[in-house]
Amino acid sequence: MVWRVSIPDTGAVSVVLVAAFGLVACGSDVQKNPALSWQACQKFECATVKVPLDYAKPDGETIELALIRAKATQPARRIGSLVFNFGGPGASGVDVFSRAAPAYKNLNTRYDLVSFDPRGVGKSSPVTCVDDTQMDRMAAMDGSPDNAAEERALISQLLSYDEGCKARSGKVLPHVGTINAARDLDMIRKALGDRRLHYFGISYGTELGANYAHQFPKQVGRAVLDGAVDTKVSTKNLSLQQAAAFQRALGNYGAACAAPCPLGKDVVASVQKLLTTLDAKPLPTSGERKLTQSLGTTGVLTALYSKQLWPLLTQGVTEARQGKGDILLALADLRIGRDETGHYNNLVAANTAISCADTTDRYTRAEVREALPRFRKASPIFGPSIAWGMLTCTGWPIKGDKAAKEVSAPGAAPIMVVGNTGDPATPYGWAPALTKELGGSATLVTLKGEGHGAYDTGDRCIQRTVDAYLLDGKQPAKKTCP
Repeated sequence: MVWRVSIPDTGAVSVVLVAAFGLVACGSDVQKNPALSWQACQKFECATVKVPLDYAKPDGETIELALIRAKATQPARRIGSLVFNFGGPGASGVDVFSRAAPAYKNLNTRYDLVSFDPRGVGKSSPVTCVDDTQMDRMAAMDGSPDNAAEERALISQLLSYDEGCKARSGKVLPHVGTINAARDLDMIRKALGDRRLHYFGISYGTELGANYAHQFPKQVGRAVLDGAVDTKVSTKNLSLQQAAAFQRALGNYGAACAAPCPLGKDVVASVQKLLTTLDAKPLPTSGERKLTQSLGTTGVLTALYSKQLWPLLTQGVTEARQGKGDILLALADLRIGRDETGHYNNLVAANTAISCADTTDRYTRAEVREALPRFRKASPIFGPSIAWGMLTCTGWPIKGDKAAKEVSAPGAAPIMVVGNTGDPATPYGWAPALTKELGGSATLVTLKGEGHGAYDTGDRCIQRTVDAYLLDGKQPAKKTCP
């Protein structure tokens, strides 16, 4: 499947996918004072907050944003609320939080942990585009066309998808995007009763948090931006760097495969051979669907988000070489938001809407073809499909703008930016770049590790450093772990 510009489900993948496999425990004037009424919600509390659909019309139509909260376990020492965005764009913060909250239990001692579905996502006026049957077709179709006929089929499918989004969600599409999501964050801060916003953003959540700091520098409290996005990179260069990082992560996985590795001496070559074979001959699964090249590639890429998923990748590729595609298909389904009943959440739709709202980049087929050699060089396995992904905002019904890319916040309180040298989804170079773009007293913390993001890898050095900052305000000038 072709993914939209920006980084789909990045922060959430490292939390949710691992959790899904059992590897992680886990009014009239709404702008002035939006009211919250918390209700029991399984182990947590849930609420909604009203915000303007269009901030240019603050007294006009409103929408509701879904919130979830775990109250501080040591209320006498409570600092305030710590608001999370786990990435995407398009990941449901409510759903991710319900699985991931135990991973932040130390922070939960002194903070009410809060997460939310941004506008257009999950339970917050969700963008919808097509039905489950069409989503199955899109996910399975060739996302790296080899000839003119396959190109035409891909573009036809993308245009059909865009038309579906306009027909089903035309009212909300002009109002999604990071600029309005950051404004919503400030509404949430007010509703929570916090003087400043304490924030933990992962992956795309770093872009949202950085833009919030740009728009509301005096309201920034303690903020951690983990798995940083460089907001000043063009879509093409962002995609190219990401392709190279996934290829590098695959190589690191191959080098770490325990000897004797079931995939042979050259793991990368074995994976590439398998995916090439799938182009002509998809594999059967235990259900009616087949594992196509596109789904197989998505499955492999998914497992690279977390080192804890590497053993599952070995099992999946081994199973596929034996003629069955269930494990890789399951990995792909988790990434694209398909459950066991065949129903899709709105991850892909929301990712598309937010990503296309946040950029003016609209590429032509000729520009993609021209860029393909560089993408293939950067990543023979992932490069072609990521390159074709640059097309997917071309027919989008909303023009888009780049205002969300402005993140300079020299007047904000100190912000901690965290980067992982082995990160495949947000390459490490983006972390020092974002630190510089923020300006002021933003500082960089580095993990020499593998996987997407740093805190959720479980590295104790990173977790101690982040916790000391969020809990006690201790921010190092610069630090590398381990």
